Amino acid sequence: MRVRWPDVRGDDRGSVTAELAVGLPAVVLVLVMVLVVASAAVTQARCADGARTGARVAALGDDDGAVAAAAHRVAGDDAQVVVTRDAGWVTVRVEAAVGFGGRFGLGRVGSDAVGRAEPGVRAGTP
Repeated sequence: MRVRWPDVRGDDRGSVTAELAVGLPAVVLVLVMVLVVASAAVTQARCADGARTGARVAALGDDDGAVAAAAHRVAGDDAQVVVTRDAGWVTVRVEAAVGFGGRFGLGRVGSDAVGRAEPGVRAGTP
């Protein structure tokens, strides 16, 4: 004789599909947020490296064009470079857009570096 257990499952058909439909967009949103934060961190590091490189080039006495070119080489062509000279000191500010190729207006990050001109080198002269 066979014993039959009562059916306690109820009507759960399709519940997994509904839960996936609700959960999947949340997982995608979290993934996009992680990618944006990682992109901001990489862009910040590139700006810091570009500003440091620009300050070194300026300390050696190169003109502002060479300083900007060196900073762009490290930070990327889409970065904005500002060179300020004051009493033998030079400040290089590098800013770049955060995001996927700078699109979508996700914000900007930047970094400054300050350097003193080498002794015997006039600032801004090759």
